[in-house]
Amino acid sequence: MKNILLTGCGGQIGSELTLELRRRFGNKNVIGSDKRIITEGSLAETGPMETMDVTNPAEIAALVKKYNIDTIYHLAAVLSAVGEKNPGLAWNIGVNGLYNVLEVARENKCAVFFPSSIGAFGPTTPIDFTPQDTIQRPVSMYGVTKVTGELLCDYYYSRYGVDTRGVRFPGIISNDTLPGGGTTDYAVEIYYAAVKSKKFTCPLPAGTFLDMMYMPDAIDAAINLMEANPKNLKHRNSFNVTAMSFDPEIIAAEIKKHIPDFVLTYDPDPVKMCIANSWPNQMDDSCARAEWGWNPKYDLATMTVDMLKVIGEKHAKGLI
Repeated sequence: MKNILLTGCGGQIGSELTLELRRRFGNKNVIGSDKRIITEGSLAETGPMETMDVTNPAEIAALVKKYNIDTIYHLAAVLSAVGEKNPGLAWNIGVNGLYNVLEVARENKCAVFFPSSIGAFGPTTPIDFTPQDTIQRPVSMYGVTKVTGELLCDYYYSRYGVDTRGVRFPGIISNDTLPGGGTTDYAVEIYYAAVKSKKFTCPLPAGTFLDMMYMPDAIDAAINLMEANPKNLKHRNSFNVTAMSFDPEIIAAEIKKHIPDFVLTYDPDPVKMCIANSWPNQMDDSCARAEWGWNPKYDLATMTVDMLKVIGEKHAKGLI
C-alpha cells in the first residue's frame, strides 16, 4: 500500500491531485501538506492534513517518518508572474525546497514527483513542436527554478538512485481551483468572466499561442507517470506533455459558440507578455506518449463545454 505525501496541496494542482489520489489509494494513505493552515473544505474533511514548510527540511523529514511515506508529490512553488515580483522567494521555495525534499527522499528511499513547466524554456528554444531535449534558457526566475529542478532530479536519480519522475506542464485550466499568479492564468479567468459578465480583458495580446491542458488530464499525467513501469522510462524527468495550443482569439471564439454575445478586449501586461513570448507555441510530447502511454482526453471544444457547464452551475447557486 502506498503512503503518499503532497507538498503545496492547497495550490491549483495540489488541491485536486490530493483528492484524486485519496480516491485511488485511500483517504488515510494520502497526506496533504501546505505552508498555510487548512482546516476546512474537502482537503481537511477527506484525509490527513499537516502544516509544513518545504524550506525546513526537519519538518519534511518528520512527516515522512510519521506517516511512513514512500512517495512524495512535490508541488510547492511560486508561479511565474508572482516570482518576478519576488525572485528570492521563488528560488528559496523552488530550488531549496526541492533540494530538501530530495535529501529526505534519499534518506528514506521515497519516490519523488516534481512538476516542471513550459516556463523551463526560453526565447532561443524552438517554439513549434518543441523537442523533448532542446535548448533551455528561460528569462523568468520561475523558469530558472524549473530548469534547476529538472537537473537536480536527474542528479539524484543518477547519483543516488532516487526514483524521481516529472513532467513539463503547460498552462493548467481548472473549473474548481482558481490559479495563483501564473502567466497562463487568463485561460481560466476568461471562462469565469464569460459566465459572470460576458466580457473579459485579456493580459496577453492576440496571437500569443501557448500550450494548455485541462485539469483532469494534468492529474492523470502526474499519477500515470508515477505508476508507469520504470523499465520503459528513458527520460524519467521533465517529460513534455500537452493537450492543446491556442491564443486568446481562438479560446474566445470557442466560448462564443455557447455565449454569442461574449466580448474580448485587451490590456497587455508587459511582464506576462515578456514571459509568454519566451515560451513555446506547442511542445512535442511524443516521448511521453511512447514511454508511458500519455494520451489526453480533452481538447479545447470538450473542455469548453465542461468548463462553462460547471462554472454556470456555480454561478446560478451564487457560489462565484
